[in-house]
Amino acid sequence: MKLRRRQFLHLTAGAAALSAVSRITWAQAYPSRPVRVVVPASAGGGYDIVARLMGQWLSERLGQQFLIDTRPGGGTNIGTETVVRAAADGYTLLLCSVPSAINATLYDKLSFDFIRDIAAVAGIISLPEVMVVNPSVPTTTIPEFIAYAKANPGKISMASGGIGTPGHLSGELFKTMTGVNMIHVPYHGVAPALTDLLGGQVQVAFVSVPSSIGHIRTGNLRALAVTTVMRAEALPHIPTFAEFVPGYEATSWYGVGAPKKTPTEIVDKLNSEINAALADPKIKARLADLGGSPMPMTPTDFGKFIADETEKWGKVIRAANIKAE
Repeated sequence: MKLRRRQFLHLTAGAAALSAVSRITWAQAYPSRPVRVVVPASAGGGYDIVARLMGQWLSERLGQQFLIDTRPGGGTNIGTETVVRAAADGYTLLLCSVPSAINATLYDKLSFDFIRDIAAVAGIISLPEVMVVNPSVPTTTIPEFIAYAKANPGKISMASGGIGTPGHLSGELFKTMTGVNMIHVPYHGVAPALTDLLGGQVQVAFVSVPSSIGHIRTGNLRALAVTTVMRAEALPHIPTFAEFVPGYEATSWYGVGAPKKTPTEIVDKLNSEINAALADPKIKARLADLGGSPMPMTPTDFGKFIADETEKWGKVIRAANIKAE
């Protein structure tokens, strides 16, 4: 009886070792065919630019094409669900961003739970937003704007690219932390919001640095502060919110996710290659051109980052009673 038990244990251990070797061998051979990178937003925007930058790097490093599959709609939910339902074999990836954390609270009836159903693979880039005002607003600093807004409650209109977008929630966080009262005016995209801001139909907006830096440099818009803890390299003379509103931070970011049960060995391999890209001088320069900074993380750290972002924006959404359109 003891011999049989010992033999059983040996066989079990051998099977486990063989399974581990098989997984490692599989990961070493990965990828053996093209990989699909789902971009859950329209072509031509930040998602698309970052996806193609990483896709080209990974294609050259790993010897297989990383093909961009644009799946816009539903505030990124359509593309995300595509990846949630895909085979967990490393051949379908997701370019995720701030809406991945926001939508968990913004939408009442999602068919997936992002944290439960998507495996965090790697961070790519963090990006500041910048608070810009029409030059007709008689303020040049955050303290001046807060005083002006409090002296004119309900008279300042805040534009955004839509309900629940990062720009909207950055503004709501500012309102919560300072007690100012601004009227939110959602648009169908950042471009029309900026058009009306330039025309003076609205007074303030929280927008990405790339979309606004040209207008800031020409003086058509006035930048008051960037939303990251550190000053932005592209706008070094513009202070951070935290210099005036301690604890304020609203970072835009992009990273890579995969179906939840994607083998750890494949996740680790992708993480290693993406982090290598973020250390490459040419990639770092390209990210700087976009106004951002590399965001290298382990899969565990990136997963915790997403969970923290989900909790943070969930509090803002609930406090402001924001509902998806």
